Amino acid sequence: MGDRSAIEWTETTWNPTTGCDQVTRGCDNCYALALAKRLKAMGQQRYQNDGDPRTSGPGFGVTCHPDLLAVPYSWKKPRLVFVNSMSDLFHARVPLKFVQQVFEVMAGTPQHTYQILTKRALRLKRVAAELPWPPNVWVGVSVEDADVVHRVESLRAVPAAVRFLSCEPLLGPLDDLSLEGIHWVIAGGESGRNARPVNPAWVQGLRDQCFDAGVSFFFKQWGGRTPKAGGRELDGRTWDQMPAVSSVAS
Repeated sequence: MGDRSAIEWTETTWNPTTGCDQVTRGCDNCYALALAKRLKAMGQQRYQNDGDPRTSGPGFGVTCHPDLLAVPYSWKKPRLVFVNSMSDLFHARVPLKFVQQVFEVMAGTPQHTYQILTKRALRLKRVAAELPWPPNVWVGVSVEDADVVHRVESLRAVPAAVRFLSCEPLLGPLDDLSLEGIHWVIAGGESGRNARPVNPAWVQGLRDQCFDAGVSFFFKQWGGRTPKAGGRELDGRTWDQMPAVSSVAS
């Protein structure tokens, strides 16, 4: 269970579910999968449920943690919260009722702002009408290369106050990406022992498309052996833009 986060675009992580399964090549070097294996070996009780070895791994079986639902009520000061850094809330094995409970907690704690990121864009779209969408809930989809751009179309149909894209790890160019209805784009290179290098032209292209569309752009990292190995500067500066919540249209 995270508290303060080292992820540059958030402040806190909250994991009412843990575990996931790999679905595209953006998952190949999943940090959460590797971390779950270590946590299981350390005896961490929330990571004892194993996933399918073909798509998941030790300690990374999808698991709901009802006892963690109330955690945000205990935070006295407003926080920017990344929901499920160790899972995907819209995974098929997370019951809709539990997803609804997570949304009820977010609606009941309007002092916090919640960021949900998924690769299951189709399920997100299918269940969106059965969920409350308070203004403090942001939702995004992972778009690591052109093969998964279709996720953006599903995201556009969701009535979130902020819709965003996480293009990390960026594994190819995203030319002519339609940013209609999108408020924020995060980009970044991969990190870790098997990190695949990112072409600077891919990042610059995304940045320029965001500028032309009036979309906030956040460049997280170049990546490498460690997240900070390549630094964060793009064309001589850092890009830490956040969505202007008061001005976005739903």
